[in-house]
Amino acid sequence: MNARPAPEFPQWPQYDDAERVGLIRALDQGQWWRMGGDEVDSFEREFADHHGAAHALAVTNGTHALELALQSMGVGPGTEVIVPAFTFISSSQAAQRLGAVAVPVDVAPDTYCIDPASTAAAVTSRTKVIMPVHMAGLMADMDALAKISADTGVAILQDAAHAHGARWQGKRVGELGSVAAFSFQNGKLMTAGEGGAVLFPEAEMYETAFLRHSCGRPRTDHRYFHRIAGSNMRLNEFSASVLRAQLRRLDEQIAVREERSALLSRLLGAIDGVVPQGGDVRADRNPHYMAMFRIPGIGEDNRNALVDRLVAAGLPAFAAFRAIYRTEAFWEIGAPDEDREAIAERCPNTDAISQDCVWLHHRVLLADEQQIHATAEIIAETVDSV
Repeated sequence: MNARPAPEFPQWPQYDDAERVGLIRALDQGQWWRMGGDEVDSFEREFADHHGAAHALAVTNGTHALELALQSMGVGPGTEVIVPAFTFISSSQAAQRLGAVAVPVDVAPDTYCIDPASTAAAVTSRTKVIMPVHMAGLMADMDALAKISADTGVAILQDAAHAHGARWQGKRVGELGSVAAFSFQNGKLMTAGEGGAVLFPEAEMYETAFLRHSCGRPRTDHRYFHRIAGSNMRLNEFSASVLRAQLRRLDEQIAVREERSALLSRLLGAIDGVVPQGGDVRADRNPHYMAMFRIPGIGEDNRNALVDRLVAAGLPAFAAFRAIYRTEAFWEIGAPDEDREAIAERCPNTDAISQDCVWLHHRVLLADEQQIHATAEIIAETVDSV
């Protein structure tokens, strides 16, 4: 590779006086947990409104958001949850930790989102929930999944950890009639370091989830009448104050990322051997958590070497998720009654993507056009050298 200056990308997380003011506001309340302050309540209302949902419940992290949502939907021992085989491991572990069996299914080779045909084929009498993951911000085929749900009676839980502000045919995540879980981990599109939220379309499930996330204790309880089993998943007031500020700049950042992503995708598509993540015109707003692309046939070892060279050249590049069935964690508890290679045989797209895909952190897509061109040039030179 030719020596060149490393591109300049915005730092992440981004923050300014809005976060500072919020933190001081939370501090000056004198009550720093959600049962005594106003920040978490305010954030929940604002986040629900932003996503078109009836109710939002803020929790400690995105993994807990999935686990709490699944439990609220009746997932437990004796049930199954269908998950994409290509995803972060929390998607399956949230179900497995509840005693359910996680059933991996294949994803589409272009969008990397759960494949509806594979999903329909995996439904059994034990299936309780189908969990699409909106990969890198691109919403899964919610029309096809809604039909499967209607035909089978199996509920949908959207893993929207990548999809803050996303839309499907003009509808926001909370307007699709299903439960949705979000993450606010440090790298996500809005963040307080950690945190999560669950959107609920109706009050009864929300109220049950509230009890479970607060040790089973009603809001007004003063005599320790814990009504149901739960845990402490309450978000603190400081994190909520930061998230309120992060939410206010989300739309502006999405607009920039959508514009830059279109440019980067065109440039990457012109590189021999590089195939950027595909899209779906029905997903009419993509917040672009990652810029993902494949190099079909490169092989895992060469892909990893490529990522190392991209990082050395100044790009925030990462190898894509490993197929969940190719991790040791997946097999510890709640795995299906089939071996690893049997799952791999019915998930060929996942197996390929997990070996040939690369992603760039979304702060790349907040850079100016010159840096986007520089990024594509580095990728072209690096691919040519591997």
